[in-house]
Amino acid sequence: MQVLVCTKPHHLELANADRPECSPGQALLRIRRIGICGTDIHAYGGNQPYFAYPRVLGHELAGEVVEVADNQAQHLLGKQVYVIPYLHCGECRACLQHKTNCCQNMQVIGVHQDGGMAEYLSVPTTHLVVSETLSIDQLALVECMAIGAHAVRRSALQADELAIIVGAGPIGMGVLQVAKSQGARTLMVDTNASRLAFCRDVLGADAVANPQDADVAELISQLNGGALADVVFDATGSPRAMQAGFDLAGHGGRYVLVSVVKADITFNDPDFHKKELTLMGSRNATREDFDNVVALMESGDINAEAMITHRAPLADVPTQMSQWCDPANQVIKAMISIDAEEVRP
Repeated sequence: MQVLVCTKPHHLELANADRPECSPGQALLRIRRIGICGTDIHAYGGNQPYFAYPRVLGHELAGEVVEVADNQAQHLLGKQVYVIPYLHCGECRACLQHKTNCCQNMQVIGVHQDGGMAEYLSVPTTHLVVSETLSIDQLALVECMAIGAHAVRRSALQADELAIIVGAGPIGMGVLQVAKSQGARTLMVDTNASRLAFCRDVLGADAVANPQDADVAELISQLNGGALADVVFDATGSPRAMQAGFDLAGHGGRYVLVSVVKADITFNDPDFHKKELTLMGSRNATREDFDNVVALMESGDINAEAMITHRAPLADVPTQMSQWCDPANQVIKAMISIDAEEVRP
């Protein structure tokens, strides 16, 4: 089979590899769609924590089950599925407390072990979820949206609270849509005018702001009766923006760091205590978040497909990836499409 390997930063190499064996507890997945996310972009750029080269990227995955090893998994054959890429141990304290998203021994497909930028991938059957209703494109976007859903759930966001989402990338767009489904008021903040317009006109953000053109804190105060934000979500991947987010959260507010960066983040302690802020990290997602996203997709409350702006077959990705990483090309979500007739049996 063909497989795409990130051998070092800024270099992807198409290679041939043996088709994976389907061992007990596993299913063989014919990959049909691979979403490109910030993790892949940062790994390609050499800026991703928890990462070592060479690595096959790809964890936003959808495909068709073509082989199973166990009789009790026969019902999966021929089904379209999405992948939950977080392989938790099930034995550490976090797992025993049902916090499988932050397992002490976490192995994420496409990060800690080789991922789905390949024609086939062997995946534990426990991490494959069948959908009879979602399209193959939607299935490949469930994981991306689940990241946002988990962050919103972590924040305990309530109806009519003002949620500020900083960073209008796909993760921020997921946070926006899930926050709106909770009945929150939303303000999207970014320096990219076209993404702000997309969030307002297509995804329904109540307000948008460019910090280069507006005093964001003053705008928040106007929107929230003289107070700052009830909840701030950072989805920028920028240490500078992550630090600045503390100044946008109001008294008694919550600040959720969805981004992860190779940096130290600092804050002013007197201001932090004066406001009695709650600071949270948000990592990955749980099955509950995945189920929530599927329900929101089925109801139309999440319009993830609108985010797909660029596509390419697997063989073209080595030349396309640098273009997808260039902000000038206005990529929101790039998708690798592998049609069934392209895959060698």
